[in-house]
Amino acid sequence: MKLPAAMLSGFAALVLSGLLAACTVVVDDGPDYRPPRPERSHACTAHYVPVCARRGRDRQSFANSCMAERAGYRVVRQGLCRGEFENGGDGQAFCTREYAPVCASRRGETRTFPNACEARAARWRVVANGPC
Repeated sequence: MKLPAAMLSGFAALVLSGLLAACTVVVDDGPDYRPPRPERSHACTAHYVPVCARRGRDRQSFANSCMAERAGYRVVRQGLCRGEFENGGDGQAFCTREYAPVCASRRGETRTFPNACEARAARWRVVANGPC
């Protein structure tokens, strides 16, 4: 007696699914096993809420607490660190992109900057509003 092809394929599928159902794997990692923690996102917003943060003896200002923590620093207080103005300890500036040109000087040289914050962040002294 010859079985139709449709019955043979259905029978084969039934046998294969039975075999796969019988194959189970049990993994026992012991009573102290904890699944790995998902990595935290290191993306920070661009909100400017300056903080003073510390890592060891190094203090630095950051635009916000997320950026400080991302860099491995611990926030010690709100606001810029003492002696800093609108820029971080490593020259990282937090200036707006407004165009309000200023003339600045340093060691006898003068230069035009797009705004006062940019000039101070580059360690130049603003001497006049407007281009040089």
